[in-house]
Order: sequence, then structure tokens, then C-alpha cells
Amino acid sequence: MTRFITKQKNTKNEIPGSPVFVGNQKEENTRIRLIGYDENELEEVELKTINELENYINKYKRLWINIDGLHDVELIGKVGELFDIHTLVLEDIVNTDQRPRVDIEEHYIFTSIKMLFLNKEKHQLEAEQISMYLLKNVLITFQEEQGDVFEPVRERLRYKRGRVRSYNVTYLKYCLLDVIVDNYNFLMEIFGEKVEDLEDKILLQPHKNTLQEINKYKIELNYFRKAIRPAREAINSFRALKTELITKKEQPFFNDLNDLVQRSYDSVENYKSMLSEQLTVYSTNVNNRLNDIMKILTIFSVVFIPITFIAGIYGTNFEYIPELTYRSGYFVMWGVILFTVVVMLGYFKYKKWF
Repeated sequence: MTRFITKQKNTKNEIPGSPVFVGNQKEENTRIRLIGYDENELEEVELKTINELENYINKYKRLWINIDGLHDVELIGKVGELFDIHTLVLEDIVNTDQRPRVDIEEHYIFTSIKMLFLNKEKHQLEAEQISMYLLKNVLITFQEEQGDVFEPVRERLRYKRGRVRSYNVTYLKYCLLDVIVDNYNFLMEIFGEKVEDLEDKILLQPHKNTLQEINKYKIELNYFRKAIRPAREAINSFRALKTELITKKEQPFFNDLNDLVQRSYDSVENYKSMLSEQLTVYSTNVNNRLNDIMKILTIFSVVFIPITFIAGIYGTNFEYIPELTYRSGYFVMWGVILFTVVVMLGYFKYKKWF
């Protein structure tokens, strides 16, 4: 199954703007969680139906609605009707291969980004699409499955840590994007250590498994780059946004977020270059080892050529050979052979051929 591209067969011949789920269903049932809060109180509840949302829209000063599971297109459509979300935006939400980006209109900001995590069983990176729809007092997040990196933000909300309870939902959105980018850097540190550890293996004792590791990490970094590069472009666009939804008080936080994602992107590029250099070093070391082996074999071949020549002459079956009747002829032949070998090895050593 492809990791870099999600098949779009479900969208074939569909009318543009018609929400069609694209991707692999990761949840059996869609889960709706809501956190309503302000400076003084907070309520956290899991809703059984989307209709219950209407009871909370005007109840709290700020709302965070999180929906796990994108396969229920009908439910996503009802959310769209309730909050006047454009059908093209809904189409992007249920398309899990959507490229990270930021869209801004007068009354909302839509953000799509990839959340990365490490699959410990497969030992590879996997991505989950996160969509965020920001209104003046409401933030709606859409995820493919339960489980995320947002729990530290929920803890801050529950226990009034930091500014999140006193700032508006735009700051909450920043906090969610911040933990996603922090996770990029965390994963990058894990892969960075593995890539740097390869250097010792390559220099000390290159092995065919080392080549497999290099190729494996190159694939993972390419997957990493596929998520981070457009994420960097999307987050960078917050700097140029002119909207009342992001005030001067919140703008510096998004500027800092851009620096963090740039750091992740730079790390990916640096480690990609390092892996390319390691592959070159590995190939060079393997070729050097092969050359050393060929050099030794060549030296042995060259040494045995005159020995074979001498043995061939004295092994001929002629009756009259001048040295045939010599009492010490056998030892003379060995003396000539040994002398030839010593002279040739001395010459090779003088030429620094070994």
C-alpha cells in the first residue's frame, strides 16, 4: 500500500464540492468531544449526537469541538450546516490526502496540517490529517482517529495553566499547532540520533545491513519532508494574514511558530544531505575494501607468474636438460624461486603498493 499518495478513486466522476471520504477508515464510530470554557469555568463533555451541539454554542464564551473519525460524511455535513462551512472546505476535511494549507475568509480561517507519529511496530513514520476551522468564538478540529498530541493543551485548559483560558480560541489554535510542530522536532531528534549513529558503523565496519538502514532512513526523511514542507508554507502564511480573528496580541505567537517549523524543515534537509554523504562514504569504503582485496590477489598472481614459469621449465619432460644432472639442482631451483619472490615483494613494498 502506498504511503506517499492516497488513492482518489472514490472521488471519480463526483461533482466538485461534494464531500467524499478519501483514505483509510481508522475509527469504527465517530467521536465528538467538546470543551466549553472561559476564565472562570470549564466543561468537558462527549456528545452522543451532533444535534446536542446546539445546546452549547451560546452557553460558553469559547468552544473547542473535536471530531475523531472522518468517514461519517453525513455527520461532517451536519457540522458544516450548523456552522455554515462551505462545501469545498468540507470536501477538503474528509480528503485525508489534502495538502497542508491555510485558507482565510472574512469570518473564518481553515487550516489543514499533518500530525506525525512513530509506528513502533512497523518502525516507520505515519501521518494523520488534522483540520482546524476557526470562527470568532469556536474552534472545530477534525481528526482521522482517536489519540493525538493535544493532551498537554487539554491539561492546561483543565487546570488553568498558562494563558489558554484567558485568551480567545485563536490562541488555542496556536497552542494546538505548537504541539504538532514540537512533535515534529521531537521525532526529528529521534531520527537524527539514528542517522548520526550510522557514521560510526560506516567508518568502522560497513555492512550490507548498513546500506539498508541508509535507504530506510532516506525514505522516512522523504516522508517527513512531504509533511513538513507544505506545513512550513502554511504556517508561514499566518504572517501575512490580515484578519480580525488574529489580533496583535496573538500575532507574535504565530511568528514564533514559523521559526519552530523552519527548524524542523532545516533538520530534515540537513539529515538528508548527511545521508547522501554517508551513502557516498559507504560506497567509497566498500570500493576501497574491494580494491584492497583485488590488490592482494593481484600481488599473489604476479608473484606466482615467475614461479610458475620456473616450475614449468624444470618440469619439462626432456631427457637432456643442463641442470638435470646437478646434485643440488632441486635446491638451486628453490633458491631461484625464493629469490624471485623476495625481490618482487621488496619492489612492491618500495613502490608502496601494499
